[in-house]
Amino acid sequence: MTAPTFGLIGIVILFTLIGFGMPIGFAMGLVGFAGFAFLVSLDAAIVRTGVTTYNLATNYAIGTVPLFLFMAHILFAAGIGKDLFDFAAKWIGRRRGGLAMATIGASAGFASVNASSLAATATMGLIALPEMRKHNYGLPLASGSVVAGGTIGSLIPPSGMFIIYGILTETSIGRLFSAGIIPGILLAIFYMVAIGIWCRVDPGAGPRGPKYSWREKLLSFTKIGEVLALFVLVMGGIISGWFTATEAGAVGATGAILIALVRRRLTFESAKTAIYATLKTTGMIFGILFGAMVFNSFVTVTTIPTRVVDLVANGDFSPMVVLLLILIVYFFLGMILDASAMMTLTVPLFFPIVTSLGFDAILFGVLVVRMTEIALITPPVGMNVYVLSGIAKDIPLTTMFRGAMPFVAADILHVTALIIFPALALWLAYL
Repeated sequence: MTAPTFGLIGIVILFTLIGFGMPIGFAMGLVGFAGFAFLVSLDAAIVRTGVTTYNLATNYAIGTVPLFLFMAHILFAAGIGKDLFDFAAKWIGRRRGGLAMATIGASAGFASVNASSLAATATMGLIALPEMRKHNYGLPLASGSVVAGGTIGSLIPPSGMFIIYGILTETSIGRLFSAGIIPGILLAIFYMVAIGIWCRVDPGAGPRGPKYSWREKLLSFTKIGEVLALFVLVMGGIISGWFTATEAGAVGATGAILIALVRRRLTFESAKTAIYATLKTTGMIFGILFGAMVFNSFVTVTTIPTRVVDLVANGDFSPMVVLLLILIVYFFLGMILDASAMMTLTVPLFFPIVTSLGFDAILFGVLVVRMTEIALITPPVGMNVYVLSGIAKDIPLTTMFRGAMPFVAADILHVTALIIFPALALWLAYL
């Protein structure tokens, strides 16, 4: 049996194990270790696994994960999500569909201090959804804006998906963070335009919200000023080169603690909860990364990536066609796999192909992260939808998925814009 054939068998076994419910990180590590031992030797597999564990544990960039997660959990305890929604609702809530637009704006703002799309969805589901229902919003629009808004967190830093991509491909996490800012803001605009079109076609879907005075609007700035300052400090420091992404995480975590203390919203219990949630999520991410790196070693020795690269290089395929085919694969994989599983399984295979065709690693990272996050709102495995379903149990899943579809259309247009105008992602990254 040839190495590529054994590699394909290993991939089938991996998907089978995942299908039976085995955790993705453990499944990848198990298949990777067994496959490497079969193709090379057991001793080599043990040594390789040990080296992988050591390299991951001592990777300076991995410190970005717990620091930004801790910042997010502390700010969540400080009630930042509610403050951001109140600010957005006061400024644009009076428009038709304004509260849905405010949900998108608040999700974008919350993304700037939160590394998890699922956490953003849960937060806005608790804060924004009751407000929209109180003002008689249609359930598809109300739920769709919440689950779609959560996906903005994948682009606006700090992004957990960018961190995983950066570690898997050894790409600068700081540059990836910078590259996500403009696409993230643009995505929020695309979503708001989609809401505007929706409410023009069906005015009853998003009635006008309450009217606020200019004094109330201006006072709303006071509740989010510290968060905006923290985001500018963290991202400005990364873009300008004042500090690395890991150091930025430390600055952000320290700033979050100070904000929570100044607001008198940090108690012993909330701090303990934030620490526990940070450790739990970090452990999950570390497990996935460890399994992915062991599996990557196996995939490398199967020579599948190099053979695919040679096939593409020797074939009559234009680079753009190959890129589009890869993105289509991501779109359909998203219907059966979650975002982290997709990224850890596919990036080791696709990354060498894309870079050999001359595409920028940063741009591909932005596109991959965007495509994996679309999976969070497409059936049947739309994790954001299931998170919101756990909060709003009376809204059928079919209603939520139906409400997400206009935003999926906006996502496709957004990805198309990034492909046509790559400077949208690359300008800040290489500033």
